[in-house]
Amino acid sequence: MKISRSIALAAVAGLAAAALSACGDDEGSGGSGETLTVWSLENQTERVQATQAIADKFTAASGIKVKIVATDENQFSSLITSAAAAGTLPDVVGALPLAAVAQMATNDLVDAEATKAVVDGLGTGTFSPRALELTSQDGKQLAVPSDGWAQLLFYRTDLFSKAGLPTPDTYDKILDAAAKLNTGGTAGISLATVSNDAFTEQSFENLALGNGCELVDANKTITLDSPQCVRTFQLYGDLTTKYSVPGAQDVDTTRATYFSGKSAMVVWSSFLLDELAGTRNDALPTCPQCKADKKFLAKNTGVVTAIAGPDGKPAQFGEITSWTITNGGERTDAAKRFVNYLMNEGYTDWLGIAPEGKFPVRKGDATDPAKFTKAWNDLPAGVDTKQPLGDVYPAEVIDALAKSPDTFQRWGFPQKQGALVGATLSELPVPKAINALSGGEKDAAGAAEQAAEDVRSIQKSLE
Repeated sequence: MKISRSIALAAVAGLAAAALSACGDDEGSGGSGETLTVWSLENQTERVQATQAIADKFTAASGIKVKIVATDENQFSSLITSAAAAGTLPDVVGALPLAAVAQMATNDLVDAEATKAVVDGLGTGTFSPRALELTSQDGKQLAVPSDGWAQLLFYRTDLFSKAGLPTPDTYDKILDAAAKLNTGGTAGISLATVSNDAFTEQSFENLALGNGCELVDANKTITLDSPQCVRTFQLYGDLTTKYSVPGAQDVDTTRATYFSGKSAMVVWSSFLLDELAGTRNDALPTCPQCKADKKFLAKNTGVVTAIAGPDGKPAQFGEITSWTITNGGERTDAAKRFVNYLMNEGYTDWLGIAPEGKFPVRKGDATDPAKFTKAWNDLPAGVDTKQPLGDVYPAEVIDALAKSPDTFQRWGFPQKQGALVGATLSELPVPKAINALSGGEKDAAGAAEQAAEDVRSIQKSLE
């Protein structure tokens, strides 16, 4: 789930209808007489327009027309299932998160030979190895990875420096900093606790991965009640009940608390980077110092990309989004040409749609191995005000962000349990357990047991 996105329910219904009616549209002219139907989960208006602009450049170069259909991520599962049943699948789907790729593959909706051909043609060595690993299974390349966004720990460097605190990159350092900085009107940390949001799941998984807490082991045994996971639940519970703000916290409230200067740390996605720099008029930092300098928080914020627990090694949650080509289509060759274009001639434009949440996973090409990484460094980010992230954040932060897709880890995918991951995102057992934990209904062991039992029930339903 890309946490920076939201649309009204009426708009969702409209998009759903548009997506279904657009599938199989075979009208159009051009050099080949073909029209590709491309679903994109980049569904914000300006992003749809930017994607269509790239597609129009492809049309000018190839003669193949492309219709971009905005598709809401929360509606994708039902939309793709309905389209498959009706025989009206799109030719290409873009901006797909890993769980959606797994769902399509499980339902045999992916042309793995076509996607592999695109990756091979572009050069496997030009991609992040981890991105290719996360988008493949059993020797099949299920999708063409296009970009990634990271879950990060943001912290107030000025407050940490004044208190003599080290970078909060371990469980102990995070807990110690939260305790010491939880004074006056400032909370030690802002963390998500609501039960009905994948953002809570992402925040927890980001901490869990670094302590060796996994959803499932190699034998498909659910391990959320392991000692490593209980320790992560304990950390999360201590942070939210002792050193965070009271009440249910979500994607908006955690951001607002940090932006107001009322928390020393926050776990959020990399989509926060441009907003933190004051580029969005509807989400400006409001801290007292921000009135004189809207970039105050950006200047005084550090970023931790990987966190380690006492039972694990530094790790980071990140999402890889991809392009995939649907199975059994009549326009496979044209689809391959389109995806190849998006990952080559049109790649910099694609990354430029939202550089703060589109880290390149194809670093360059045969002529320049760092071509796209260097281009990304200079792309303007923001909404109402635009500027390169490198103009706001130190070079070491930008470098760490660019390298982060190489170290992304995720629950379930290394164990070939992508379908289970997708199912848990529908029922959200971990956020429900966290909500019970933060509300005092469960202790750490009880929350871990509740989450594990719920996931076991989900696993059985998939058998």
